[in-house]
Amino acid sequence: MAEEKKKDRGLWFREMKSELKKVVWPEKKTVIKNTGIVIGCSAAIGACIWVFDYVAASGLNLLLSAFGG
Repeated sequence: MAEEKKKDRGLWFREMKSELKKVVWPEKKTVIKNTGIVIGCSAAIGACIWVFDYVAASGLNLLLSAFGG
Protein backbone atom coordinates (compact mmCIF):
# COMPACT_ATOMS: atom_id res chain seq x y z
CA MET A 1 0.00 0.00 0.00
CA ALA A 2 2.83 2.40 0.83
CA GLU A 3 4.43 1.75 -2.56
CA GLU A 4 1.15 2.52 -4.31
CA LYS A 5 1.04 5.91 -2.57
CA LYS A 6 4.63 6.61 -3.64
CA LYS A 7 3.79 5.68 -7.25
CA ASP A 8 0.68 7.85 -7.14
CA ARG A 9 2.67 10.73 -5.71
CA GLY A 10 5.32 10.37 -8.40
CA LEU A 11 2.67 10.27 -11.11
CA TRP A 12 1.03 13.34 -9.64
CA PHE A 13 4.32 15.30 -9.70
CA ARG A 14 5.07 14.23 -13.30
CA GLU A 15 1.61 15.30 -14.42
CA MET A 16 1.90 18.58 -12.55
CA LYS A 17 5.25 19.29 -14.19
CA SER A 18 3.86 18.61 -17.66
CA GLU A 19 0.83 20.84 -16.99
CA LEU A 20 3.03 23.70 -15.74
CA LYS A 21 4.94 23.57 -19.03
CA LYS A 22 1.67 24.32 -20.84
CA VAL A 23 0.95 27.47 -18.81
CA VAL A 24 1.35 30.77 -20.63
CA TRP A 25 2.87 32.99 -17.97
CA PRO A 26 2.15 36.75 -18.15
CA GLU A 27 4.87 39.22 -18.99
CA LYS A 28 6.50 41.30 -16.26
CA LYS A 29 4.80 44.48 -17.51
CA THR A 30 1.36 42.87 -17.23
CA VAL A 31 2.06 41.58 -13.72
CA ILE A 32 3.23 45.02 -12.57
CA LYS A 33 0.15 46.70 -14.10
CA ASN A 34 -2.25 44.22 -12.52
CA THR A 35 -0.50 44.51 -9.16
CA GLY A 36 -0.88 48.30 -9.30
CA ILE A 37 -4.58 47.95 -10.07
CA VAL A 38 -5.09 45.58 -7.14
CA ILE A 39 -3.21 47.88 -4.74
CA GLY A 40 -5.14 50.93 -5.99
CA CYS A 41 -8.53 49.22 -5.66
CA SER A 42 -7.63 47.95 -2.20
CA ALA A 43 -6.62 51.46 -1.13
CA ALA A 44 -9.85 52.93 -2.53
CA ILE A 45 -12.02 50.36 -0.76
CA GLY A 46 -10.04 50.87 2.44
CA ALA A 47 -10.59 54.63 2.19
CA CYS A 48 -14.34 54.13 1.70
CA ILE A 49 -14.51 51.87 4.75
CA TRP A 50 -12.48 54.39 6.77
CA VAL A 51 -14.82 57.25 5.79
CA PHE A 52 -17.92 55.19 6.59
CA ASP A 53 -16.45 54.18 9.95
CA TYR A 54 -15.57 57.79 10.79
CA VAL A 55 -19.04 59.04 9.87
CA ALA A 56 -20.75 56.23 11.79
CA ALA A 57 -18.59 56.78 14.89
CA SER A 58 -19.15 60.55 14.77
CA GLY A 59 -22.90 60.07 14.39
CA LEU A 60 -23.00 57.63 17.29
CA ASN A 61 -20.99 59.98 19.49
CA LEU A 62 -23.35 62.83 18.57
CA LEU A 63 -26.40 60.74 19.48
CA LEU A 64 -24.85 59.61 22.75
CA SER A 65 -23.90 63.14 23.76
CA ALA A 66 -27.35 64.47 22.77
CA PHE A 67 -29.13 61.93 24.98
CA GLY A 68 -26.76 62.13 27.93
CA GLY A 69 -24.81 58.90 27.24
